[in-house]
Amino acid sequence: MKKILVLSLVIASLTACVSPKVYKDLEDKYAALKKENQSLKDENNNLLKAKNQAANALDALQKQYDAAVVKRDQLQSDYDATKSSYTNLKASYDALDANSSSAIAANSKRNRELLAQLEAKEQALQAENQRLETLKQQLEARSQRVAELESVIAAKEAEMTALKDAVSRALTDFEGKGLTVEQRNGKVYVSMENKLLFHSGSWSVGVEGRKAVKQLGGVLADNPEIAVLIEGHTDNAPYRGSSQISGNWDLSTKRATAIVQILQENSAIKPDNLTAAGRGEYAPVASNETVEGKSKNRRIEIILTPKLDELSKLLNDI
Repeated sequence: MKKILVLSLVIASLTACVSPKVYKDLEDKYAALKKENQSLKDENNNLLKAKNQAANALDALQKQYDAAVVKRDQLQSDYDATKSSYTNLKASYDALDANSSSAIAANSKRNRELLAQLEAKEQALQAENQRLETLKQQLEARSQRVAELESVIAAKEAEMTALKDAVSRALTDFEGKGLTVEQRNGKVYVSMENKLLFHSGSWSVGVEGRKAVKQLGGVLADNPEIAVLIEGHTDNAPYRGSSQISGNWDLSTKRATAIVQILQENSAIKPDNLTAAGRGEYAPVASNETVEGKSKNRRIEIILTPKLDELSKLLNDI
């Protein structure tokens, strides 16, 4: 306890001495982190949109293929009918061959016309068969790429489910203490209410909170390909604490940064996987009109997101 008290006094002393330039740098860093967070959301939405577009393109190609089959069958029918007419006319020609030179000439002309039509239809049928084969190959290739994309998405979802289960097991000691673990939209959300982590108006993590964050860090160390966004949230009550904090934005940012600092104590966690952001009072999960709602809004949310490089490559190939 003496060491914690001394450390708190040192941090408070250093914070009080922060220059305007350093403070401005912190504000810039916060803005950049906020922009990066929005970029990650946009990227996830773009990937989902691209998947839907790929599925729509596959459906359109299937329709083209089906239409080509119908047209090929029609051409085949026309070809068969024309060939039958040719056969009949040829028989007539043979029968009239001995009777009338004029009839023979007429039938010969008609025969040549039918032969020309037959050749034209044969060429059209051959061209349509070639187009049909090309469409079939394109359809098969597109189907394979969509199947690969769906397989990768399913694998990512399974990985996130396994990660959620691992996080839940690691934090089972903190159930009922303001901690929840959820999986939605392909991500895992770990929410810790401030009553588990901080005292009112403080950004120093308590003993229980530190223990919970370290146990979560053990899971993150085993999953180096997961991006980790730590968001600080407050209720809508104006901050009335130390003059070291300018308001709820600042407090939420310092709390998020405090969690990052604890995670960085685990050397197996890649620092470039970690992002800290303060969202103040502007992303509530409950009404601020009740005490219970305010308590739920005062929280740290740790959002675990899989790397999407493989998905991006597949989408570019479609």
